[in-house]
Amino acid sequence: MGLFRRGPQRDPREAPRDPAFEFLSVEEGRRLRGLTREAFAERGLEVTVFADHMTDNLNRSYNLYNLAAGCHNNERGPRAWPSLIRDHVDKLVRAMDAPSAVETLPTDELWARLYPRITAADNLPDDPSFGYAPAPAPGLREVLALDLPESVQTLPAEALSTFGDIAELRLRAMNNLRALPVEDHDTFKQEDGTVFRVVMGDSFFTASRVLVLDDLVEKLTGTKLGPDGALVAMPFRHLLAFQPITGIDVIPALNAMAAFAAYRHEEAPGPISPYVYWWRPGRFVQLSDRVDDALSIVVGEEFQALLERLLAEEEDD
Repeated sequence: MGLFRRGPQRDPREAPRDPAFEFLSVEEGRRLRGLTREAFAERGLEVTVFADHMTDNLNRSYNLYNLAAGCHNNERGPRAWPSLIRDHVDKLVRAMDAPSAVETLPTDELWARLYPRITAADNLPDDPSFGYAPAPAPGLREVLALDLPESVQTLPAEALSTFGDIAELRLRAMNNLRALPVEDHDTFKQEDGTVFRVVMGDSFFTASRVLVLDDLVEKLTGTKLGPDGALVAMPFRHLLAFQPITGIDVIPALNAMAAFAAYRHEEAPGPISPYVYWWRPGRFVQLSDRVDDALSIVVGEEFQALLERLLAEEEDD
């Protein structure tokens, strides 16, 4: 598993940068938009190209960020872009043209396909329809979404109300999340002995497993989480990092995870958060931040008290 992995060949960082996607050069951005416009044209859709999105002749909008990040991070490099873009556009067009899943699928199948999803608050429209979505931490929202064969559909309150009570649907969604098979997981170890765990997978709900972390940790380690909880990071939708808090070694783990989360958040498809959080059931406390363009650790009174207690317990041993 490539945790701090070396990426594919790209234009040098010294090349002029794309105005919308800083991780692309101007030339890479031009190529991305050109190939995407051609892919839409091959499917009979004329699109108007903007810096970070496109709109078609039916006034439907297509965000380019995840496609740009996916192309940028593909291990095969630029030669893979044409096929990646065609496949991406195919899925977008099919999803747009497909009948509404909420209106056509039977209720029991909707229940079976429903999952909770952690997302960056900026990814949601400023719409009262998503007022049901709690904010587990500043900048994060928890929504309900349908896992469809070729897309994930985030649902507003109006759609959810057609097949159940939102509180009951959330319970069903959580049970579905717990039932997902455990994906690729590994332990990240530094030379100084610092350790944390990483779960990665193709599922759009991998990072969202933080919502059932107690269940996930027990499956992976055979041990229940203690009352002090865990450090967690959800840099993007396909990755969750965590480390149970069991002693004063939480300090180097926090520093390592803060650097890891910030690094993996950059240029990733489906970005969620570049920060580390202190997780306890139903609670997230942000522990890292970016201040004056530099990564920093932010410890409040409650976490400071935890550190002092853990240090005292170690000294007593």
